[in-house]
Amino acid sequence: MNIVILGAPGSGKGTQSELLANKLNLFYFQTGELARELAKKDKRIREIVDSGRLIPKEEMTMYALDNLKESKSNYKDILFEGFPRFISQYEALEKFLLLKGDDIDAVISLDISQEGAVRRLSSRRVCEECGEVYNLLTNPPKEPDKCDKCGGRLFHREDDKPESIRVRFIDFQENTKKLIDYLEKQGKLIRVNAERPIDEIFQEILQKLGINNE
Repeated sequence: MNIVILGAPGSGKGTQSELLANKLNLFYFQTGELARELAKKDKRIREIVDSGRLIPKEEMTMYALDNLKESKSNYKDILFEGFPRFISQYEALEKFLLLKGDDIDAVISLDISQEGAVRRLSSRRVCEECGEVYNLLTNPPKEPDKCDKCGGRLFHREDDKPESIRVRFIDFQENTKKLIDYLEKQGKLIRVNAERPIDEIFQEILQKLGINNE
């Protein structure tokens, strides 16, 4: 099963993607991390990522599909998070998978308000050593600014600060929302309210995918 997770910044795409990938034994293809890796090597991309803007869609499509070719020997049982974000990217991915003899089986939209996104993301902290993610509201570390897992220092990512979140949300409204509306009209979209507890959201996703969680 190939699944795409869509949603605004702060909608919990990463959390729900990890849960779903583990539950269904899916290959987790996460382009947010890919963008941050590209940013380490390219000053122009770093400035784009830090500002909260998106890498140009044609450029990101090329990076994503090239990375997928390098990461996976076949194109089955993949969970896509962070890509596609645009109608053109969705069509490119769909065409790519069809040429490889597969398809996109489900697209899930995690819905959240801008206020909810700012509140959630501005509280996120990441360990600079191991990459463990915490949230000061829902999943705080035992000691302030210190990772429970490895003891590393926690930091606030530039793209998680309120001004960047609002820029990212505008990008979402102008771009990814068009993809969501497009897929909904085609009857290919599963919508889930993301402003609820993590487990409650996950249970609804499984239910709508027709998966027994026993």
